[in-house]
Amino acid sequence: MQRGFRDRDYLQTVEGFLFCVIGSVHPADRVISYVKYAPSENGGWGRNGKRFRRLMRHYTMLNLIETLEFLKDYPQYLYDSNVMGIKISAVPLNRISFHFKPEEKMRELAEAGNENLDELQSKALKLALIISDRSGVPLKYFGVTGSILIDIHQPFSDIDLTVYGIENSKAVKETLKRIYSIEEAGISKLKDARAREWCLNKSRMYPLTYDEAKVILSRKWNRGVFQGTMFSIHSVKLEDEISEKYGDRIFRSKGMIKIEATVSDSSESEFLPSTYIVENVKILNGPHTEDIREVTSYEGLYGGIANEGEKIIAYGKLEAVTDRKSNEEYHRVLIGSQEAQGRDYIKPLL
Repeated sequence: MQRGFRDRDYLQTVEGFLFCVIGSVHPADRVISYVKYAPSENGGWGRNGKRFRRLMRHYTMLNLIETLEFLKDYPQYLYDSNVMGIKISAVPLNRISFHFKPEEKMRELAEAGNENLDELQSKALKLALIISDRSGVPLKYFGVTGSILIDIHQPFSDIDLTVYGIENSKAVKETLKRIYSIEEAGISKLKDARAREWCLNKSRMYPLTYDEAKVILSRKWNRGVFQGTMFSIHSVKLEDEISEKYGDRIFRSKGMIKIEATVSDSSESEFLPSTYIVENVKILNGPHTEDIREVTSYEGLYGGIANEGEKIIAYGKLEAVTDRKSNEEYHRVLIGSQEAQGRDYIKPLL
């Protein structure tokens, strides 16, 4: 299938803005994404003699709302979605000057030769090669995203990788868990001071206690350290694995709700948006609702943190879902909505 716009791709617009793509389901004429960098003479990030300032300082809903405020001066990037029932940021196809693809950047690094790479680029390639070798997933299914993808990284930048395909993602997950258990090849989980700093930061930015952040970190297989540099790995579906088209489901807000539920299927929780199919739902606060089938998060923090059979508590926006393909109607709880103002969450019940 033709390669589409995938989660964690980047887009450069005609003004020079750099947008990061969200998810892999988009309208026909534009790409759902958030603006992360804008041209600035005094910006802290640079590329080919140009400087950029970072607009999205943290990956939180409050910061995303700030970027929507910035885009009010560029209304062509604001989109009233009749599917989601909200205003979002999205880049029209005719405003894209360049489409950055993570797998193409990885191939570029591999072909460049180590002597032509800077230290961070070399380290990103080496990490991907190690994981590829240990997992058996070919390098062509890996990408590098973030600041390395768009060539504006600094020596202190993290490494952000992508792995494409459902089965490839599973293989990489199991491989990393094995590597973490013996801490080989310079790869380890976040620990000691780095783990404490991560948990402190999350407890400041999200409605989590330090101990709750610690539980979440213990379940994040895709966060680690490689030869002293922090890294993340993001699972992204291939085009033939995406069954939903934009508009197949219509969402409408029904207020805020807090629930307790048992996860019956977590297979979609590693991707963005992260979806947990739930059962035995108990309403703790909010509208009485009989047919809540799923908890879905656009906050990457809550991806992959609960397994089948485990209980979760979730607070978020209750949405009525109209499935136009199956002619079904049901409800879901959405984490990462503008209405929640950063107060929503998913917490595993231990």
